[in-house]
Amino acid sequence: MIRPVHFIWIVVPAALYLAFLAWGLPHMALSYTFRDNGQGYDPFAYRWYLTCTYEGPYGSRKIHAANGKCPWFRFFKRQELANAK
Repeated sequence: MIRPVHFIWIVVPAALYLAFLAWGLPHMALSYTFRDNGQGYDPFAYRWYLTCTYEGPYGSRKIHAANGKCPWFRFFKRQELANAK
């Protein structure tokens, strides 16, 4: 006998698809430029980032850093990347 409980699994793929439509796919920051404060590439030095380059399923996108910060991940839609080029 088929009961509505057997279809509860549909909620997870539907939620993932709606999130994809709302925010797009994740892209990871792989390179960036920053203002050199005299410490070069010291991993513990404070940096003020100027640009961030994100790579992901829709290709590459270089954007200006917001308040000197580059988040590790950003979500982009295909249309946003197409309009930026």
